[in-house]
Amino acid sequence: MASSSGTKGDMGPPRSMSKRLTRALTVMDPSDENSAVDSELVPSSLAFIAPILRVANEIEQDNPRVAYLCRFHAFEQAHKADPTSTGRGVRQFKTYLLHRLVKEEAETVPKLAGNDPREIQKYYQMFYEHNIKRGEHTKTPEEMAKIYQIATVLYDVLRTVVPTAKVDSETQKYAKDVQEKKEQYEHFNILPLHAVGVKPAIMELPEIKAALQAIRYVYHLPTFQMPEERERPVNDILEWLALRFGFQKGNVANQREHLILLLANMDIRNKNLQTYTHLEGKTVQDLMDMIFKNYQSWCKYLHLKQNLDCPRDERKQQLQLLYIGLYLLIWGEASNIRFMPEITCSVWENKMAKEMHETLFNNAQHVTGAATQLVPLGEESFLKKIVTPIYEVLEKEARRNKEGKASHSAWRNYDDLNEYFWTKRCFKLKWPLDLKADFFVHSEVIKSRHKRNNQTVGKRKPKTNFVEVRTFWHLYRSFDRMWIFFILVLQAMIIIAWHQRVSSNVLFDEDVFRSVLSIFITAAILNFLRAVLDIVLSFHAWRSLKVTQILRYLLKLATATFWLIVMPLTYSRSIQNPTGIMRLIDNLGAEWQNQDLYYYCIAIYFLPNILASFLFLFPFMRRVMERSNWRIIVLLMWWAQPKLYVGRGMHEDMFSLFKYTLFWITLLISKIAFSYYVEILPLIEPTRTIMNITVSNYDWHDFFPNATHNMGVVISIWAPVILVYFMDTQIWYAIYGTIIGGIYGAFSHLGEVSDFDPVKWRDSDIRTLGMLRARFENVPLAFSKRLVPYSKGEAKRHRGDDMYDRINIAKFSQMWNEFISSLRNEDLISHWERDLLLVPYSSSDVPVVQWPPFLLASKIPIVLDMAKDFKENDDAELFRKIKSDDFMKSAVIECYEILKQVLIGLLLDEGDKEIIRQICNKVDSSIRDRRFLREFDMTGLPLLNEKLDRFFKLLMEDYEDLELYKSQIINKLQDIIEIIIQDVMLDGHKILENFNQGNEKEQQKFEKVNINLLESSSWKEKVVRLHLLLTVKESAINVPMNLEARRRITFFANSLFMTMPPAPKVRNMLSFSVLTPYYREDVLYSPEELKKENEDGISTLFYLQQIYPDEWNNYMERITDPKLSYFKRDNNEMDRYWVSYRGQTLARTVRGMMYYREALELQCFLDFADDDAIFGGYRAIDTTHHNYKTLKDRAQALADMKFTYVVSCQVYGAQKMSSDPRERGHYLNILSLMLEHPTLRVAYIDEREETVEKKTEKVYYSVLVKGGDKLDEEIYRIKLPGPPAKIGEGKPENQNHAIIFTRGEALQTIDMNQDNYFEEAFKMRNVLEEFLKRQRRRPTILGLREHIFTGSVSSLAWFMSNQETSFVTIGQRILANPLRVRFHYGHPDIFDRIFHLTRGGLSKASKTINLSEDIFSGYNSTLRNGYVTHNEYIQVGKGRDVGMNQISLFEAKVANGNGEQTLSRDVYRLGRRFDFYRMLSFYFTTVGFYFSSMVTVLIVYVFLYGRLYMVLSGLEKRILDDPYIRQSKALEEALATQSLFQLGLLLVLPMVMEIGLERGFRTAIGDLIIMQLQLASVFFTFQLGTKAHYYGRTLLHGGSKYRATGRGFVVFHAKFADNYRMYSRSHFVKGLELLMLLIVYEVYGHSYRSSSLYFFITFSMWFLVASWLFAPFVFNPSGFHWQKTVDDWTDWKKWMGNRGGIGIAQDKSWESWWNGEQEHFKYTNLRGRVLEIILASRFFIYQYGIVYRLKISHGSKDILVYGLSWFVMLTVLLVLKMVSMGRRKFSTDFQLMFRILKALLFLGFASVMTVLFVVAGLAVSDIFAATLAFLPTGWALILIAQACAPCLKGIGLWVSVMELSRAYEAIMGLVIFMPVVVLSWFPFLSEFQTRLLFNQAFSRGLQISMILSGRKEEKSSTS
Repeated sequence: MASSSGTKGDMGPPRSMSKRLTRALTVMDPSDENSAVDSELVPSSLAFIAPILRVANEIEQDNPRVAYLCRFHAFEQAHKADPTSTGRGVRQFKTYLLHRLVKEEAETVPKLAGNDPREIQKYYQMFYEHNIKRGEHTKTPEEMAKIYQIATVLYDVLRTVVPTAKVDSETQKYAKDVQEKKEQYEHFNILPLHAVGVKPAIMELPEIKAALQAIRYVYHLPTFQMPEERERPVNDILEWLALRFGFQKGNVANQREHLILLLANMDIRNKNLQTYTHLEGKTVQDLMDMIFKNYQSWCKYLHLKQNLDCPRDERKQQLQLLYIGLYLLIWGEASNIRFMPEITCSVWENKMAKEMHETLFNNAQHVTGAATQLVPLGEESFLKKIVTPIYEVLEKEARRNKEGKASHSAWRNYDDLNEYFWTKRCFKLKWPLDLKADFFVHSEVIKSRHKRNNQTVGKRKPKTNFVEVRTFWHLYRSFDRMWIFFILVLQAMIIIAWHQRVSSNVLFDEDVFRSVLSIFITAAILNFLRAVLDIVLSFHAWRSLKVTQILRYLLKLATATFWLIVMPLTYSRSIQNPTGIMRLIDNLGAEWQNQDLYYYCIAIYFLPNILASFLFLFPFMRRVMERSNWRIIVLLMWWAQPKLYVGRGMHEDMFSLFKYTLFWITLLISKIAFSYYVEILPLIEPTRTIMNITVSNYDWHDFFPNATHNMGVVISIWAPVILVYFMDTQIWYAIYGTIIGGIYGAFSHLGEVSDFDPVKWRDSDIRTLGMLRARFENVPLAFSKRLVPYSKGEAKRHRGDDMYDRINIAKFSQMWNEFISSLRNEDLISHWERDLLLVPYSSSDVPVVQWPPFLLASKIPIVLDMAKDFKENDDAELFRKIKSDDFMKSAVIECYEILKQVLIGLLLDEGDKEIIRQICNKVDSSIRDRRFLREFDMTGLPLLNEKLDRFFKLLMEDYEDLELYKSQIINKLQDIIEIIIQDVMLDGHKILENFNQGNEKEQQKFEKVNINLLESSSWKEKVVRLHLLLTVKESAINVPMNLEARRRITFFANSLFMTMPPAPKVRNMLSFSVLTPYYREDVLYSPEELKKENEDGISTLFYLQQIYPDEWNNYMERITDPKLSYFKRDNNEMDRYWVSYRGQTLARTVRGMMYYREALELQCFLDFADDDAIFGGYRAIDTTHHNYKTLKDRAQALADMKFTYVVSCQVYGAQKMSSDPRERGHYLNILSLMLEHPTLRVAYIDEREETVEKKTEKVYYSVLVKGGDKLDEEIYRIKLPGPPAKIGEGKPENQNHAIIFTRGEALQTIDMNQDNYFEEAFKMRNVLEEFLKRQRRRPTILGLREHIFTGSVSSLAWFMSNQETSFVTIGQRILANPLRVRFHYGHPDIFDRIFHLTRGGLSKASKTINLSEDIFSGYNSTLRNGYVTHNEYIQVGKGRDVGMNQISLFEAKVANGNGEQTLSRDVYRLGRRFDFYRMLSFYFTTVGFYFSSMVTVLIVYVFLYGRLYMVLSGLEKRILDDPYIRQSKALEEALATQSLFQLGLLLVLPMVMEIGLERGFRTAIGDLIIMQLQLASVFFTFQLGTKAHYYGRTLLHGGSKYRATGRGFVVFHAKFADNYRMYSRSHFVKGLELLMLLIVYEVYGHSYRSSSLYFFITFSMWFLVASWLFAPFVFNPSGFHWQKTVDDWTDWKKWMGNRGGIGIAQDKSWESWWNGEQEHFKYTNLRGRVLEIILASRFFIYQYGIVYRLKISHGSKDILVYGLSWFVMLTVLLVLKMVSMGRRKFSTDFQLMFRILKALLFLGFASVMTVLFVVAGLAVSDIFAATLAFLPTGWALILIAQACAPCLKGIGLWVSVMELSRAYEAIMGLVIFMPVVVLSWFPFLSEFQTRLLFNQAFSRGLQISMILSGRKEEKSSTS
């Protein structure tokens, strides 16, 4: 072993450790010789040795012996830290390392000296001299940071190997130098603040210098005295704050850079760089105002003095920066507390600011004038004293949540705890924090054998201000004004319709008017209900409410009770004193005693509403009053609304108010008119008639024989109509939203710009590639106007300047070419298409604009073909035709000029060049003199063109033999000249003769050529372009061929004509970050995943090759191009990237987001480059030139300063340590992304085991890393108070821990399934200018448009793509304007970062209630007076689910989220505090949509059960026998209207409008027809059921959870059992119930036999049933394939028969699945169970109604008939129980007995049936009728048993319930499966289904059937 001199003798490892462990290692395999992994697999408790092992791996190649010594030192340190190997994974790691050391001990020997001490000293000295001494002024700061890290570790190892006395002086000198300078070379994020030597360009920027100078101004600050009596120097104000308040080093470093970048980016905006030296005071003031705006508002709300005092002297800026820095440090270390912004305000107010102010301005300092000496606090003081206690409260409350199973009212979430700080009670916490204060006193965490470990028990704290009770009543409480309005209008319409006669002035009838006024009694009742709900639903929060709030609730209830009594009393009195409306008007002047008291009550009752209406008309006044903190105004507003910190003054300006008010008034008028004339009025007369009919004979036993007016029938008829009345506003919103959204889209300049020249730009709408070709000449001008940053004065000054126009076109060319290159790199276009689309990078001396060749293609061949037919005197006509086409004219001139340049440039001999010039002069003069056709023979042009073709092909070829290549060029060139002189020119020989006469020396012409010229990229570009112009004969109308490339090109061109803010220069733009949360999704597909075949023998790679054949061909062309050097890379690795870029992977997202940086670098080049550089081309720039290198460095520096990308890979640390190959693969893939993109940052939560007070504890850190040389490099590490993701929902917690590492003034949230495009990234600085637009208020969220890139795979994907596209375009367009209720619906919106980081972050994170975390961000922003916009001139790609099951999971997740939103305080406050019309917009675009969906389904149930009641009772038959009813069809017509609302057709209206706007209405109508042919209505009707089921279940029972939908390529066959498990409860059970209702209604009903409307009404319901039962199979690939159907049956039987148990997955056993389906009962309350029992009771009506219609009943109506039916039911159940018990007990050991038992039961059954048939008169039809009667009853018993499961389990009946359920499930499965079997018999149906599902793919000529069937042909390209 190596010498361990300098170490203690007992530190060596025990001898027993050298033996190999026999058990398998869980951390790493010792046989793995890959030395690069050991440093990354260090157990968390030994993390401190990882740098040592990294150094060992780094120097392994250079000196293996020293590397061995490093590893040995690492082993010693590990053994010293954990000698007994008790830590997780420590024993395995030490064993591995020991084995490696034993091996290396024998294999390595010293190279530089004779022993290890001298060896390591020699190496250390050599390393210092070669890397540090020489590299200090040549290497980058990042390289030096790594070198110093290695040197530090080497010296630590050296000290353990070499005794201190034997370390030579040279080594000590070097070590001292390293120790002094190593802090200057630490790994950095963006700014190398301490770097010396080579200064990066970013540190030379004046704005960075100014900001750095400002924060380093530490004069006048008190100093710190260290324990050793010396003064502690500080470098900047953040370091001073850290020492004063005890912040962590990582937090300080992070916020230091954060603050510098904020100040620099804000201060540089619109500054003169020539005079810029210092940070401007206004910048600091503006930043302070933004950061402390919420704090200032909080102080005003609580009437507190703000602790932000600043002296008006030279110290003002310093103190302001101290305030800002302190706030950022608090925020950066707050962990989960960041979700609760007012806690931060309280911490600031209670302690931090006061202490700092006292420190800076204490009395002693003022009296003595001496600087105060302070004692620095420990690094984690703030974390331990403030953050951790509050976090522990959060953790205890989260534990009460029981993983989402507990009621919301049983625990306090983030909002409850934050709202505690909305009152002055928060000051009871004191300082230091009083842990005995009310906030911290909490139930203890105990461990008991009777309780599960770590359960929180004891009395809980009350909720704060609001309680999320699980009930539907929240919908009424939150939107009470809407429901009161609709109910009162309904009542008034029914009253008016009831009294309506022939006369139209029914309102002026005094009786009618009096009856209409009864609506105020209803209003009093509804207001009383609201007051009761306010008290009941807030009960659990009463202990936290202030006395004034409780008093308000009680007074509201008392007032409502008063009006509830007074209104009916006074109304009843008014009946005895009738007065019509005319008499009332006449008597207005009479004395009040003579007036009807009821009218005075109405006037008084209505007075508050009049006042509210007045304030509604003056929103500014209402806004000021609500935001005011004056006590008198607060007192006045107290009655109107409770005082809350949020939700005050959310009123829009007058114009916005007018727009959405007009929208809703128009909509409500249409809705009310429709409801009155179509729904209500037609029912009045039939209702009158039915109420007057007397029915005395029923078909069953009637319990209320004396009931009058047939109220049951009236209710059955009116109930569905009333539900339609409440629901159809959603339909009207869809119609009006589509119309208004389309109008707004047209007037928002979608395709045109109003301020352009109307003549020139009137046809600038670009929807298709053909339109782009025709109008491309307008694109550069639009680009210059929109995307080139010029001041208005500069633009006016240069208007008409030719050079100015040329520069603009050159700038457009640079951007356009980068755009086209990105398309090529993404394999959307081929090399040939790329060349056709490119514009020359370098500007040639060509007098015309050089358009892309795809515009000029075929122009030259056409001219050549046209010219040969012209005669000598037709010059004018020829040139007229050429000039008539601008592109043709440009092509001719450009070809001529470039050909001249190429020939002259290629020739070396001046004589040869002179010949070419004379030829050109001849051409020019002949054209000028109109003698061209007389001097040139056009018939020779085709031959010349052919020779030029060959010549240019030769020039583009690669060569090996230079001389041979040169001779070929000379030969072709001489051929060309010969053809020109002899065949084309009529007197060309004269030029040669004249030239020969002037030259005495004869020599061969055109034999000296400049081959080296072809090395120039600009010349190659000319040759390629000229060759394309001369040879491309087709029109290139279809270039590019790829549909996605076409879409991107046309959208980008079209967006240039939309209204957008002007682009600032990069230096002046807002800085921004992008944040992507990542968990365990795919990063890159592994080679195994690419090649793994599914059950049909199809691999992912093969599947994508078939789906994207053109892109695969382009990819193969790219990687086989020898010029691109891809042959050096691994083909499998490139295949991985190609596939991953077509999936929804992190790699695709990262590539897309990094386009922002590429765009910024190009924009910097265009901003700062001189004219020569711009004309030379972005790609052609010579970086060796000093000025251009400086330009490039500056561009990269500005890009770093303006853009940061952070991926929050929450479990990256765990993946790094994981032994699971998939997890490990994710780590390696993320690492490869960091190495590929150096500016990519990854944040993760690191879990470590550390010893604290001799106890091993888990410690958590937020860590930021970046890619290093080969591995990741840690930048910041900030300790957390505990595991952050344990408290709330995973995704928002993941975002929250990483948000501290983001930078800038804006923050874009990007999900893991999104993409971005280079051309869209170019518009980012325009979008960010939206934040700075001059308007009433600054936006806080910028909504962006999305493009769904997964819509081309299947019909389902297309449906979802169109639906999502319509929502993110026309839907969000109208939400933002005019309705003003757009929120945050997910990514890719851009946030005002500073606004949101001071107000709770990007989303809310409370468990369960914030399941849809994204939209709560929009709610929070709006409640805090934010403003959300929507912008459609930029788009971001987004992937969506493409399979039926994936889509359903997504819809279920969203429905669950909306159910939880319904219960939330945010929805309640928005619903209550919006004005009436904005509240309507809010309701119908959020939770109202899902409630309406549920009501739509409920209508069908209510209608059918009402008809079932009428049919089975016999009432329908008796009523329809009435002559009037028989003659009138009014009843049927009224009922028919509701059938319109189940077809799902209205969901496609927004799609049609948006497609029409963007692609033309002919295309839109075509798409609509195709969608219907592909059964889109079936799909949307099916998803309607999904929404209704999960929304209703969430409100009733809860059980919301995140549902992972998967983002893979889903075109596979789902098994029947899988579909049954997923859709059984949501669709199949409900569909079968409706089927049974329709069957019973058909069998026993005769109501529509003579009406043509019968089919129309029932068709919609049959359609609904068919959709719900069979849509999963219709949209299931190979759903009707016979072999797969057989396999599905086998799998279904196996699944149904398998027993469940602990650990048995739901997809393996029916029992496990069945138990899992009742999971929601575990966390429902008694109310939920009772409601479930009540709902289940509906099934009993079948048995009750049908048994009286059995022939065996002989017409008896006695109740005993029903009783006997229950006897039969119970007997059947008992027999089934006996058979079940017999099977379990006797079938194995007593088979004979069991068979005898079954025989006896069979004989008994046969005997009973025989007696019933012979004696009792039982008929065969009775058997089928009894089946319809008893099956629903059994199902009802099962449902009731499930609700009462605890009781049944206690008495031992649960097993019987399970067996009965299994029988029912088997029957239901058979009923559903049999039609699938029948359809599978017909082979053509499978082909038809494939065509139906994949029509989009078929239209592209793809072989989907081959993919599905697995008939794969091996291809050489993939073998």
